[in-house]
Amino acid sequence: MGLGHMGNSWVFRGALLLLWALTMCAAVPARAEVPPISLNAGAQPISLASRAQAWVDQRGAAGQQEVASLPEAAWSMVDADSIYPLESGKALWIRFSVLPTVQEQGWFLRIQYPALNRATLFAVDAPSLPTPSAGDTIAVAQWPVPHRHPLLPVAAARDAPRQFLLRIENPHSFSAPMTLVDRGFVGNEEQRDSFFLGAYFGLAALAAVVALLSGVVLRDGMYARYGLAVVTMALAQAAVTGIGGLFLWPRWPWWNDLAPLTLPVLAASAFLWFFSSAVELPSRFARLHNALLALALAGVGLAVAIAEVEPSMRFRLMVPAIGFACLVSVFVLSWAARHGDRYARWMLWALLPVAFSVFLPLAGTWGITPVRGWTLHLMQVAIAIELPLLLIVLMLRSHDRREHRRRLQGLDRIDPGTGLVNAHVFRERLDRTIARSRRLRYASVAVVLEIANSERIRRDFDRQWANELAMSVAGRLLAGAREIDTVARLGAHTFGMLVEGPLSTDQAQTVGQRIVARCLMPSHNKPMEWVAHLRVAQVTVPYDNESGASVIERLEALLADVPEDSKRAVYTLGKTAA
Repeated sequence: MGLGHMGNSWVFRGALLLLWALTMCAAVPARAEVPPISLNAGAQPISLASRAQAWVDQRGAAGQQEVASLPEAAWSMVDADSIYPLESGKALWIRFSVLPTVQEQGWFLRIQYPALNRATLFAVDAPSLPTPSAGDTIAVAQWPVPHRHPLLPVAAARDAPRQFLLRIENPHSFSAPMTLVDRGFVGNEEQRDSFFLGAYFGLAALAAVVALLSGVVLRDGMYARYGLAVVTMALAQAAVTGIGGLFLWPRWPWWNDLAPLTLPVLAASAFLWFFSSAVELPSRFARLHNALLALALAGVGLAVAIAEVEPSMRFRLMVPAIGFACLVSVFVLSWAARHGDRYARWMLWALLPVAFSVFLPLAGTWGITPVRGWTLHLMQVAIAIELPLLLIVLMLRSHDRREHRRRLQGLDRIDPGTGLVNAHVFRERLDRTIARSRRLRYASVAVVLEIANSERIRRDFDRQWANELAMSVAGRLLAGAREIDTVARLGAHTFGMLVEGPLSTDQAQTVGQRIVARCLMPSHNKPMEWVAHLRVAQVTVPYDNESGASVIERLEALLADVPEDSKRAVYTLGKTAA
């Protein structure tokens, strides 16, 4: 009884274990081969996602026959967001089938990743067909279809489905979209892309030419640094988008392989150099400027190192370098904006779209996010926004610098507080006025005036209000002067004025009275007591064959002799007070 009962127990347990195993097997979906793809022109682009299977060859040594004979369990479905961690010595195999079609030729497998090292397409059941290859390691001129990105002809059969194997080699992760398209779709898409890329590279070329001409004409090295940054950025975008391999270096596969990884680093270094000078770091913060120069030089050295290291290590050097350069650029512009550079804020706004958009392709290269075609185009849109904004900022900054230099050069002739000419220029112009009036035999008037109540205004209000009163007098003198007249500031509260002739006797005698009346008018938003009480000394020139300097001295002496309590406002040299 004991042995029989024990035997039945083991049988029962075995049955339960078998039932559990069958249940688990039923819950796991069977790996079935994906159905063949129908080449329907109306459904383009036809994605391989969910229509193809993938297998990663860890050794990179498997051949076509070995891969074709792999069991179904070795393959996994290709998803739209699949990211395959490749490196040198590994290969990614993609398996898909195509239904028979009347149009055997004219279809292509498009891989939207210009920086792909190599892609080779095999027809499993038609070994006699050519095996097209494309990628950075092959000269673009030797591709089956020279294009910005790999475009491999797909030869469908007429009578039965045909299976294809795609072998992909890349030194870093691969996640680019793979689609089937026909010749007409490729042509239409290229027209659209050519318009977009032509606009971008045309804008970059225009910015570079304008920067070069501006640098030569204005003798400003900042434009040269900007032009260098624009050119290197344009070359980097040409390499990343495949334009460089298609048009600039179609027979240099070694450079086509290196350019997408080295040129962006050089462009980042050029922009670091440009931003350092654009915000005047050498004069603001010399140590930070030297640090940026060191980073820029390190970027050049890093580009050389990228060319020398093993291919799988290149992106590990390039991605952190560009990300760090973007962060440093944002930091420098933010620091300059906080420390009073009014143009740094505009440069920061111009840089931010590029700084944000650059991380999408970098994340795709590192294998964090899938690579998409629009991520590269987003980068070009951001750069297209940045380049003209930076050029406009440079022009505004250059204009301000020229104006500042002009003002510095004119300090010996211009009063910096009011913008009026100073006493030296006033004497020169008075000499010319006297000579001209004597030669043409007409009368002009020279006037020296002072604000008699400036000390009382300072005492009753404050020093700032007294200074504002002087500015108000200067403005009213300018408002009443003609284009041929001259208004000058001779001292803190003393001004001069030349009224060019010909003037009649009555006009000459009333010049001072008109000046006094204009300056006695009340000012807006100021108390009634805040008005300028002027004392005006005037003379009709030419006067006794005297020079301009002696005329001014006599007018100033006339004002100096006026008693403090005098109520008169206008004094005429050599005549009775008006």
